[in-house]
Parts: sequence; C-alpha cells; structure tokens
Amino acid sequence: MTVTTPNAAGLTALEARLKQDLAWLELPAKSWVPRRVVDGAPVIDVVIVGAGMAGLVASGMLKRLGVDNQLVLDRAAAGQEGPWVSFARMRTLRSPKELTGPAMGLPALTFRAFYEAQFGEAAWTALDRAPRTLWMDYLVWYRKVLNLPVRNEVAVTRIHARADGLFALDGLEAGETRQLLARHVVLATGRDGLGGAFVPSLADGIDVRFWAHSAEAIDFARLAGKRVSVVGAGASAMDNAAVALEAGAARLDLFIRRDDIPRINKFTGIGSQGVVHGFAGLPDEWKWRFLDHTLKTQTPPPRQSVLRVSASKHAHFHLASPITELAACGDHLVVTTPKGRYATDFIIFATGFKVDFVLRPELAEFATHIRLWCDRFASPEGMDNPELETSPDLGESFEFLEKTPGTCPALSRLHCFNYPATLSHGKLSGDIPAISEGADRLARGIVRRLFVDDRERHFDNLKAFATPEIIGDEWRDADATQTAG
Repeated sequence: MTVTTPNAAGLTALEARLKQDLAWLELPAKSWVPRRVVDGAPVIDVVIVGAGMAGLVASGMLKRLGVDNQLVLDRAAAGQEGPWVSFARMRTLRSPKELTGPAMGLPALTFRAFYEAQFGEAAWTALDRAPRTLWMDYLVWYRKVLNLPVRNEVAVTRIHARADGLFALDGLEAGETRQLLARHVVLATGRDGLGGAFVPSLADGIDVRFWAHSAEAIDFARLAGKRVSVVGAGASAMDNAAVALEAGAARLDLFIRRDDIPRINKFTGIGSQGVVHGFAGLPDEWKWRFLDHTLKTQTPPPRQSVLRVSASKHAHFHLASPITELAACGDHLVVTTPKGRYATDFIIFATGFKVDFVLRPELAEFATHIRLWCDRFASPEGMDNPELETSPDLGESFEFLEKTPGTCPALSRLHCFNYPATLSHGKLSGDIPAISEGADRLARGIVRRLFVDDRERHFDNLKAFATPEIIGDEWRDADATQTAG
C-alpha cells in the first residue's frame, strides 16, 4: 500500500503514553553502579560497538536495569546504522509486521504503535509487511524516545585488554584517534560481526570491477543495459537481482546451486517461547542438530521477493547450476555451470558471511584466545558444517570463552551480541523476533558481573547507610521503669 503523510500529533501522543508507562513501571531503574576514574579518565561501564537494532536494544535493556554509564558507538552517520538503508535492498521486511522485536515488552515502543500513531489502525490492517525504510525511521525514533547514548561516526579500530582489568578502545573520530576506557564491551556488529563477506574462491584473481558481494555498496545505475549475474537463492540474492532489473539490466541470470529454491522456513515453523528460552539449555549435540538441519535446508526467500524478479522478462533462473568456473574474457566474464556457459558483465555474490578474525583488526589481541565450537566439539557423523564449526563458543551472557583457560581472562567481559552467537544461544542476537529476549539475557549477565565485581563498594555502602525509618517515638516500652507520681 501507499503510505500516507504521517500524523505528527499522533506520534507526540504516543511518546507521552510511553513516558507515562515507563513512569508507572519505575523505569529506567535508578543508577547504581559506582563510577570509576583511572589516571584521570572516566571509566565507562559498558561500551556497545554498533548502533543498529541489536546495539540499541542492548543499550535500552542496560539502561532500564540502572546501567546509565554506557556508550554506543557506530561508524555510520546518524540514521544510517545497520543494513536497512545501506545494503538491504528488499522493499519490505521479511518478518511479519506483528513481531514486537526490540520493544522490550513495552506496547507503546512497538513498531505497530509507532505505525498506528502516524497512519491509523486502518492503514495498519491494510499493511502487509513493514516498509524497509520506515523500519529505519522506527529505529531512529526508538533511539530518540529512550534517549540512548549513541555516538556516530566513530570507528573502533582496536580493543586492548589492560592489566588493571579494563578495556582500552581506540576509536577513530573526525580523523583523530581517541581512547576510551571500559569495563565491558559488547559487539553488536551484525551478520559480519566476527568476520566479513564470504566470496567463493572462484572469484580469486578476477578484477573487482567485474563483481561485488551483495553486502557491498553497488552502483546499480551503471548496470543499466548490462548482463548481470547473481549467485544464490536466498532473500539477498532475490533482492539484488530485483534491484538490478529495476535499474535497467538487459539480462539477469540467477545461478542457484540447488535443484530447487528452498520453500519451507523450518525455524519459523517451530517458533515458540520454548525455542527462545530453551535452545540455550539443549545439550551441544542437539543444538548442532537443530541448526545443521535448518542451515542445510536453508531459509526460503520471501514469495514477494521471488515474484519481484520473475515478473521481469529479462530474468533467467538457473537451477542445479553451481558455478564451476569464472573467467575474464576481455571486457566481460564467462560463467561456466554444468548446464552451459554464459557471458556476463557483472556478477553479484549473495553468498553470506563467514567468521574470520583476520578481517576484524579490532579483535586482533583476542583472536587466538577465543574458543570456537570446533575447539571442543567434534561434528557429529554426517553433520559436518563449516559455519557451525567456526561459531564462537559463548558463555551464559554472550561472553567469549578462552580456548586455554587462564590465558585471556578479559574475554569474560567481551560479549558477542551478533549473529555468530546463534549456535550458543539460538536466534536471539541477529534477527527481529527474539532480540528483546536476547538483550535481556545479555544485560542481566552484565549487571550481575558489575555488582559482583563491585561487592566491596556495595558492602561499604551497606554499612555506611544510616537513614532511619524509625526514629524512636513511635511506641512506649511497657516494661520501662516508671517514675512514681
């Protein structure tokens, strides 16, 4: 449907309602973490790297639990965080519009409330799924109404573990390197948060002017009149193919390794609060079985995304067509599959992401110490899975664990709240459906650690507290000696 002009007054009223709801719930909680200053510099209790959806809800959860000495850093400009207005190219979100996502259990903080306040209940009923750019508007509003401490255009270039138990973060801001001290660091860095884009080795040696990964910035306008190929059958493949066609590509070849496009969304089919809260309690082999099965069956692209591509007469779907060779031939490429050879001017790899610490220089000091699943768990027979094998093995609060105990204790205060956490915790840190539950688990773990680490200060405060509630004139001792009258 066409979105009408938003009603600003409706949004103002919603913000007033949210303010009242928070007041009735006594949220956010009062600040309680003792402040620290080291070498004349203030120490931040929690620094969150990434101000996309995961980073914002993590910040919101910490704030509601009384951790207000925190900071959220993002390299993007304000309003550009996350994938929504950068490399995400779908028209609408893939998730059902009713999902409450980062709302933290607050009705007035949901996307539905945000939408209905501006466009009305009838428009909500007519809406199929949330428009992608409007979802970004919602996240911008979410940040504003919760007054979250986000600092934009800051790139974290290095994280150091200090001998005094703190982290020092090198950040590049406005061309200058500045350093922050923090007790905990949360990596809310998205799908590629522990690595980067996965591109098949067949692209090695091919000039980058001929290809791109689907998560990169692509100048689709220059593909007008060109032959374009896309590798993959997922949502990202369909979205990139559609944008290329809409930009005027003369021919679009979609190369799909499987003999059919995935049709069933397995994990959504069994979605429940049992999965949300129970997955982390599964024995390791069962965690592996669940995710190995869903990864190998793959998630289907949304029906509307496929129709967006197939509606064009210039689109050609090639099933059972893995690319076996890719070669430059003058001013174009030649793609070879078991079914034939195809000339193309540009190829887009919608081939996902990988864990590779070499691609994350900010984690260089910790990379060799981080325990992966393959370091302690052997893939069950017939279930080899490189993506799962390289997943980080995380603790109860999304904290990294040491490969060799005692060699890098700082990892217990470095938290992985991004997509690679899925094998350890389930889908709580990378997708909309259970992001609030994931943030709650993360925040409660950090709060527990902050309190325990400050136990001496809190005990001193306990002993020093001397504000009386009873002042002594509220009763008379019946057995006290009476003066004879």
